Amino acid sequence: MIGNILKDWKSRSNKYERLWLLAKIEFKLRYYENKLGLFWALLKPLMDIAIYYVAFKVILKTDVPAFASYLFIGLVFWIFFVESTTGTIQILNTKKYLYEYSNMNKLEIYISTLFSNSIGFLFNLSMFFLFYHFFESQSNPISYNNLWVIVLFINLFILSLGCSLMLSNLYIIAKDINQIWMVFISFLFFLSPIFYKLSSFKESLPALEYGNPMAGIIINSRRVMMDGVAPDFELLAFDFGYAIFFLLVGIILLNKLGAKAAEKL
Repeated sequence: MIGNILKDWKSRSNKYERLWLLAKIEFKLRYYENKLGLFWALLKPLMDIAIYYVAFKVILKTDVPAFASYLFIGLVFWIFFVESTTGTIQILNTKKYLYEYSNMNKLEIYISTLFSNSIGFLFNLSMFFLFYHFFESQSNPISYNNLWVIVLFINLFILSLGCSLMLSNLYIIAKDINQIWMVFISFLFFLSPIFYKLSSFKESLPALEYGNPMAGIIINSRRVMMDGVAPDFELLAFDFGYAIFFLLVGIILLNKLGAKAAEKL
Protein backbone atom coordinates (compact mmCIF):
# COMPACT_ATOMS: atom_id res chain seq x y z
CA MET A 1 0.00 0.00 0.00
CA ILE A 2 2.59 2.54 1.14
CA GLY A 3 5.11 1.08 -1.26
CA ASN A 4 2.72 1.61 -4.20
CA ILE A 5 2.38 5.35 -3.48
CA LEU A 6 6.14 5.81 -3.12
CA LYS A 7 6.83 3.64 -6.18
CA ASP A 8 4.33 5.65 -8.24
CA TRP A 9 6.02 8.90 -7.21
CA LYS A 10 9.50 7.53 -7.90
CA SER A 11 8.53 6.37 -11.40
CA ARG A 12 7.34 9.82 -12.51
CA SER A 13 9.66 11.99 -14.59
CA ASN A 14 10.89 15.50 -13.69
CA LYS A 15 9.57 15.09 -10.13
CA TYR A 16 12.35 17.08 -8.46
CA GLU A 17 12.02 19.96 -10.94
CA ARG A 18 8.25 20.03 -10.35
CA LEU A 19 8.69 20.07 -6.59
CA TRP A 20 11.11 23.00 -6.71
CA LEU A 21 9.03 24.92 -9.25
CA LEU A 22 5.83 24.50 -7.22
CA ALA A 23 7.60 25.50 -4.01
CA LYS A 24 8.93 28.70 -5.62
CA ILE A 25 5.54 29.58 -7.09
CA GLU A 26 3.80 29.00 -3.76
CA PHE A 27 6.34 31.11 -1.90
CA LYS A 28 6.15 33.99 -4.37
CA LEU A 29 2.34 33.97 -4.38
CA ARG A 30 2.32 34.21 -0.59
CA TYR A 31 4.23 37.51 -0.67
CA TYR A 32 3.32 38.72 -4.18
CA GLU A 33 1.11 41.65 -3.14
CA ASN A 34 3.14 42.58 -0.03
CA LYS A 35 5.44 45.54 -0.57
CA LEU A 36 7.74 44.37 2.22
CA GLY A 37 7.99 40.93 0.58
CA LEU A 38 10.09 38.41 2.49
CA PHE A 39 10.25 40.69 5.52
CA TRP A 40 6.75 39.48 6.44
CA ALA A 41 8.20 35.99 6.95
CA LEU A 42 10.27 37.49 9.76
CA LEU A 43 7.67 39.92 11.09
CA LYS A 44 5.44 37.24 12.65
CA PRO A 45 8.08 35.71 14.95
CA LEU A 46 9.40 39.20 15.79
CA MET A 47 5.94 40.36 16.89
CA ASP A 48 5.45 37.17 18.93
CA ILE A 49 8.87 37.62 20.53
CA ALA A 50 8.02 41.21 21.49
CA ILE A 51 4.71 40.17 23.09
CA TYR A 52 6.11 37.23 25.06
CA TYR A 53 9.26 39.13 26.01
CA VAL A 54 7.22 41.90 27.62
CA ALA A 55 4.88 39.41 29.30
CA PHE A 56 7.47 37.00 30.67
CA LYS A 57 10.71 39.00 30.94
CA VAL A 58 9.44 42.45 31.87
CA ILE A 59 6.24 41.67 33.80
CA LEU A 60 6.82 38.17 35.21
CA LYS A 61 10.62 38.66 35.54
CA THR A 62 11.66 35.27 34.16
CA ASP A 63 15.33 34.46 34.76
CA VAL A 64 15.99 32.59 31.50
CA PRO A 65 19.38 33.74 30.09
CA ALA A 66 19.29 35.30 26.59
CA PHE A 67 15.49 35.17 26.74
CA ALA A 68 14.90 36.92 23.39
CA SER A 69 16.99 34.30 21.58
CA TYR A 70 15.39 31.55 23.69
CA LEU A 71 12.00 32.66 22.37
CA PHE A 72 13.23 33.27 18.83
CA ILE A 73 14.57 29.77 18.14
CA GLY A 74 11.51 28.12 19.71
CA LEU A 75 9.12 30.19 17.60
CA VAL A 76 11.08 29.54 14.38
CA PHE A 77 10.45 25.79 14.72
CA TRP A 78 6.91 26.21 16.05
CA ILE A 79 5.77 28.55 13.25
CA PHE A 80 7.00 26.13 10.58
CA PHE A 81 4.97 23.31 12.17
CA VAL A 82 1.82 25.42 12.51
CA GLU A 83 1.99 26.88 8.98
CA SER A 84 2.70 23.47 7.45
CA THR A 85 -0.21 21.73 9.20
CA THR A 86 -2.92 24.41 9.22
CA GLY A 87 -2.06 25.48 5.67
CA THR A 88 -2.55 22.00 4.20
CA ILE A 89 -5.79 20.84 5.84
CA GLN A 90 -7.84 21.78 2.76
CA ILE A 91 -5.06 21.16 0.23
CA LEU A 92 -6.82 18.26 -1.51
CA ASN A 93 -9.70 20.64 -2.22
CA THR A 94 -7.85 23.87 -3.04
CA LYS A 95 -5.28 22.13 -5.28
CA LYS A 96 -7.58 19.53 -6.75
CA TYR A 97 -6.74 20.70 -10.27
CA LEU A 98 -3.09 19.69 -9.84
CA TYR A 99 -3.72 15.98 -9.34
CA GLU A 100 -6.85 15.78 -11.50
CA TYR A 101 -5.55 17.42 -14.67
CA SER A 102 -1.78 16.95 -14.47
CA ASN A 103 0.77 14.21 -13.99
CA MET A 104 1.34 15.13 -10.34
CA ASN A 105 1.31 12.63 -7.52
CA LYS A 106 -0.70 13.85 -4.50
CA LEU A 107 2.35 13.43 -2.28
CA GLU A 108 4.21 15.98 -4.41
CA ILE A 109 1.62 18.64 -3.61
CA TYR A 110 2.24 18.26 0.12
CA ILE A 111 6.03 18.15 -0.21
CA SER A 112 6.15 21.23 -2.45
CA THR A 113 4.02 23.19 0.04
CA LEU A 114 6.36 22.25 2.88
CA PHE A 115 9.36 23.15 0.70
CA SER A 116 7.79 26.59 0.27
CA ASN A 117 7.51 26.93 4.05
CA SER A 118 11.11 25.74 4.31
CA ILE A 119 12.29 28.87 2.50
CA GLY A 120 10.72 31.02 5.20
CA PHE A 121 12.16 28.72 7.89
CA LEU A 122 15.66 29.08 6.45
CA PHE A 123 15.30 32.86 6.38
CA ASN A 124 14.10 33.00 9.99
CA LEU A 125 16.81 30.61 11.16
CA SER A 126 19.45 32.77 9.47
CA MET A 127 18.06 35.86 11.22
CA PHE A 128 18.18 34.01 14.55
CA PHE A 129 21.80 32.96 13.94
CA LEU A 130 22.84 36.55 13.19
CA PHE A 131 20.90 37.97 16.13
CA TYR A 132 22.20 35.41 18.63
CA HIS A 133 25.86 35.59 17.66
CA PHE A 134 26.17 39.31 16.89
CA PHE A 135 23.61 41.06 19.09
CA GLU A 136 22.98 38.75 22.05
CA SER A 137 25.31 39.65 24.90
CA GLN A 138 25.02 36.19 26.53
CA SER A 139 25.71 34.10 23.45
CA ASN A 140 27.98 31.05 23.24
CA PRO A 141 30.53 30.81 20.40
CA ILE A 142 29.70 29.16 17.07
CA SER A 143 30.14 25.39 17.27
CA TYR A 144 30.17 22.49 14.82
CA ASN A 145 27.26 21.13 16.91
CA ASN A 146 25.14 23.89 15.33
CA LEU A 147 25.02 21.63 12.25
CA TRP A 148 22.73 19.25 14.15
CA VAL A 149 19.97 21.75 13.32
CA ILE A 150 19.83 20.12 9.86
CA VAL A 151 18.87 16.79 11.45
CA LEU A 152 16.32 18.51 13.67
CA PHE A 153 14.78 20.23 10.66
CA ILE A 154 14.49 16.89 8.82
CA ASN A 155 12.71 15.56 11.92
CA LEU A 156 10.40 18.60 11.93
CA PHE A 157 9.74 18.27 8.18
CA ILE A 158 8.76 14.58 8.44
CA LEU A 159 6.57 15.28 11.48
CA SER A 160 4.82 18.19 9.72
CA LEU A 161 4.33 16.15 6.54
CA GLY A 162 2.82 13.26 8.48
CA CYS A 163 0.43 15.52 10.38
CA SER A 164 -0.50 17.33 7.15
CA LEU A 165 -1.37 14.06 5.42
CA MET A 166 -3.47 12.89 8.35
CA LEU A 167 -5.38 16.16 8.80
CA SER A 168 -6.09 16.82 5.11
CA ASN A 169 -7.41 13.30 4.53
CA LEU A 170 -9.56 13.41 7.66
CA TYR A 171 -10.96 16.69 6.29
CA ILE A 172 -12.52 14.68 3.47
CA ILE A 173 -14.86 12.94 5.92
CA ALA A 174 -15.01 15.55 8.69
CA LYS A 175 -14.88 19.20 7.63
CA ASP A 176 -14.73 20.44 11.22
CA ILE A 177 -11.25 18.92 11.66
CA ASN A 178 -10.00 22.41 10.78
CA GLN A 179 -11.59 23.98 13.88
CA ILE A 180 -10.59 21.03 16.07
CA TRP A 181 -6.96 21.32 14.98
CA MET A 182 -6.87 25.07 15.66
CA VAL A 183 -8.03 24.45 19.24
CA PHE A 184 -5.58 21.57 19.67
CA ILE A 185 -2.66 23.58 18.27
CA SER A 186 -3.34 26.33 20.83
CA PHE A 187 -3.37 23.72 23.58
CA LEU A 188 -0.15 22.16 22.26
CA PHE A 189 1.52 25.58 22.21
CA PHE A 190 1.19 25.84 25.99
CA LEU A 191 2.39 22.25 26.39
CA SER A 192 5.64 23.12 24.60
CA PRO A 193 8.59 24.87 26.29
CA ILE A 194 8.51 27.87 23.98
CA PHE A 195 8.64 30.54 26.68
CA TYR A 196 8.90 28.40 29.83
CA LYS A 197 12.21 27.82 31.55
CA LEU A 198 13.21 24.22 30.76
CA SER A 199 13.61 23.21 34.41
CA SER A 200 10.15 24.62 35.22
CA PHE A 201 8.66 22.80 32.22
CA LYS A 202 10.14 19.46 33.30
CA GLU A 203 9.12 19.99 36.91
CA SER A 204 5.52 20.92 36.08
CA LEU A 205 5.05 18.47 33.19
CA PRO A 206 7.41 15.57 33.90
CA ALA A 207 8.38 13.43 30.90
CA LEU A 208 6.13 15.45 28.55
CA GLU A 209 9.15 16.20 26.36
CA TYR A 210 8.91 12.50 25.42
CA GLY A 211 5.15 12.68 24.86
CA ASN A 212 5.15 15.86 22.79
CA PRO A 213 7.45 15.65 19.74
CA MET A 214 7.41 19.43 19.25
CA ALA A 215 8.67 19.90 22.81
CA GLY A 216 11.59 17.56 22.12
CA ILE A 217 12.49 19.29 18.86
CA ILE A 218 12.43 22.73 20.50
CA ILE A 219 14.53 21.53 23.45
CA ASN A 220 17.14 20.02 21.13
CA SER A 221 17.15 23.08 18.87
CA ARG A 222 18.22 25.21 21.85
CA ARG A 223 20.88 22.69 22.80
CA VAL A 224 22.51 22.73 19.38
CA MET A 225 21.98 26.39 18.44
CA MET A 226 22.39 28.17 21.78
CA ASP A 227 24.37 25.84 24.05
CA GLY A 228 26.57 24.53 21.25
CA VAL A 229 26.25 20.90 22.41
CA ALA A 230 24.95 17.76 20.74
CA PRO A 231 21.22 17.02 20.96
CA ASP A 232 19.73 14.67 23.52
CA PHE A 233 19.92 11.52 21.38
CA GLU A 234 17.29 9.60 23.34
CA LEU A 235 14.87 12.48 22.88
CA LEU A 236 15.84 12.74 19.21
CA ALA A 237 15.11 9.04 18.70
CA PHE A 238 11.66 9.44 20.29
CA ASP A 239 10.89 12.45 18.07
CA PHE A 240 11.94 10.65 14.89
CA GLY A 241 9.82 7.68 15.98
CA TYR A 242 6.76 9.93 16.32
CA ALA A 243 7.48 11.59 12.96
CA ILE A 244 7.86 8.32 11.05
CA PHE A 245 4.76 6.84 12.70
CA PHE A 246 2.61 9.87 11.77
CA LEU A 247 4.02 9.81 8.24
CA LEU A 248 3.13 6.14 7.76
CA VAL A 249 -0.40 6.71 9.11
CA GLY A 250 -0.74 9.75 6.85
CA ILE A 251 0.30 7.80 3.76
CA ILE A 252 -2.15 5.02 4.61
CA LEU A 253 -4.96 7.59 4.91
CA LEU A 254 -3.88 9.18 1.63
CA ASN A 255 -4.12 5.81 -0.06
CA LYS A 256 -7.56 5.00 1.43
CA LEU A 257 -9.30 8.37 1.55
CA GLY A 258 -7.27 10.52 -0.83
CA ALA A 259 -8.01 8.27 -3.78
CA LYS A 260 -11.60 9.57 -3.85
CA ALA A 261 -10.85 13.10 -2.65
CA ALA A 262 -11.89 14.75 -5.91
CA GLU A 263 -15.32 13.08 -5.82
CA LYS A 264 -16.05 13.75 -2.14
CA LEU A 265 -14.78 17.33 -2.12
